[in-house]
Amino acid sequence: MTVTEETAPVSHYDRIGGASSVKAAVELFYDKVLADPELAGYFNDVDMAGQRRHLALMLTVVLGGPNEYTGRGLAEAHQPLNIPVGHYAKVGEHLTVTLTELGVPADILADVQTVLGQVQDQVVAAGNRSGV
Repeated sequence: MTVTEETAPVSHYDRIGGASSVKAAVELFYDKVLADPELAGYFNDVDMAGQRRHLALMLTVVLGGPNEYTGRGLAEAHQPLNIPVGHYAKVGEHLTVTLTELGVPADILADVQTVLGQVQDQVVAAGNRSGV
């Protein structure tokens, strides 16, 4: 083992099990979102296989895995949907519940929730940021 290997921190991505764990989380997450009557309508005309791939790539980046995401930015993809803050919060809750059910450690959950807070204004419609 080299000095670099001994001192390099393990990414959240590696800690949760890498690509297979991210894929499992995305599948379970979208099962929950699509079963939620308040959120399912956002996905009526969406290619869900592609949507799942995009989220897996984005979640991989958030967790410190390899950055292979080449899709649209969050604001470009979400602003036209006029998403209220209440729906954004529900999506975040579904993600938190999913990761908790899959045994993701609390420190990783906290970091994911921090990122959700940081990107909220890119997703929530400008006129809906104060709450709905």
